[in-house]
Amino acid sequence: MGVIHLMHPRHGFKIATMEMEAQYDEQHGWMRYEPEDLEALPEDAEPANVLTEPRRRGRARAEKSE
Repeated sequence: MGVIHLMHPRHGFKIATMEMEAQYDEQHGWMRYEPEDLEALPEDAEPANVLTEPRRRGRARAEKSE
């Protein structure tokens, strides 16, 4: 079983395990790449999967005075 490396400018990177899966992904904006050719990847792509700081729940706690 071979692996096919794919990248998407918005969604990042993924690995397809079947040729049919890779062809389907290419129809939806994914592009094949070889891991050895990382210099050939576009650098102007926006970062993928950037996490934000979680929102805090509830009211702010009052500071304790000693």
